[in-house]
Amino acid sequence: MSDNILRARGLKKHFTTGGVVMGTAGVIRAVDDVSFDVRRGETFAIVGESGCGKSTLARLLMRLLSPTEGDVIFDGIDVRNLKGRDLTALRRDMQFIFQDPFSSLNPRMSVGKLIGEPLETHFPDMSGAERRAKVSELLDKVGLRPEHAERYPHEFSGGQRQRIGIARALASAPKLMIGDEPVSALDVSVQAQVINLLGDLRDELGLTLVIIAHDLAVIRHMSDRVAVMYLGQIVEQGTVDTVFQHPRHPYTRALLSAIPVAAYGQRLSQTALHGEMPSPANPPSGCRFHTRCPYAQDRCTSQAPTLRPTGNGEDHVAACHFFADIAAAEPDPGRVGTPPRAAGASARFALYQDAMQERANVRSGQDQKQQAEPKPFHQQESST
Repeated sequence: MSDNILRARGLKKHFTTGGVVMGTAGVIRAVDDVSFDVRRGETFAIVGESGCGKSTLARLLMRLLSPTEGDVIFDGIDVRNLKGRDLTALRRDMQFIFQDPFSSLNPRMSVGKLIGEPLETHFPDMSGAERRAKVSELLDKVGLRPEHAERYPHEFSGGQRQRIGIARALASAPKLMIGDEPVSALDVSVQAQVINLLGDLRDELGLTLVIIAHDLAVIRHMSDRVAVMYLGQIVEQGTVDTVFQHPRHPYTRALLSAIPVAAYGQRLSQTALHGEMPSPANPPSGCRFHTRCPYAQDRCTSQAPTLRPTGNGEDHVAACHFFADIAAAEPDPGRVGTPPRAAGASARFALYQDAMQERANVRSGQDQKQQAEPKPFHQQESST
């Protein structure tokens, strides 16, 4: 069995615009020659600003879109030309968590129906009682109660809806899950809960995760390796620790320099980027980042750089002609994570953690007591 569960090679997705009615036809190069491997059991992150092609790439991996060129190999199978039952089998082993929990759930279906639908599709021999038991188990696994199966999506908060979406994705027992900015539509306080849930499920179920995001703090917390995209191409890739501590592409350096420092009085210099990202319908010649790069030289305008090793680990590559010169001239941002807490803060966090654990234990005991108590007579009659 290969260590790589997913491989992308030379992926391109071009959309045609205009034509006879709209005028001169154009081509939008949303994804343009992207290649990478995802290892079994890891969390692989793809980051970049809005419009860089992250979501399009996620849909190519899932075969929700067909590539213009290139191949996607999932668990040794080329998914590009799959049809019928073979495509259904792919949907069972590879699931998708959508960005917006408000529009990704059918408002006319109960939560039990939403989560049970994949079970009906992929496990048709499962009886109704077994399916209801599985739905209850999945709801419990994502931190919801079994009785929530009778409710509808509008009765839940955004974080709860995203948990329902995760439970639905887990229903088919997938090997890999792709999350297209799964927490960007949620409040910051809820984001941490969903991020921790995904990490726990990965460890418990042996899942492989591909996370699309533009929030570097989220990526730093939950990922093993990261690829940075700009204008349809990967410009840097490596382990999270290496990329955050030793960024080599100027775009990655600029992104990391924009992260606020969680330490009183500490300041880091920021790399200013001027202008907007160019249009993918008319990308610049040479290096696509040269129009905004503070280190650009004449060579950057005419010759496109390729991904090459940086010397900071075998997996760390960057697409920049002059990353060695830039690194020698300027120190690394050195994003090593959150600084250690003071003794008083650590004590307060420990008290809070103990209180939350006690609250969870009390709630669990109440749920078990309710399940053990017999129903009132009028409820027994209505159920019969």
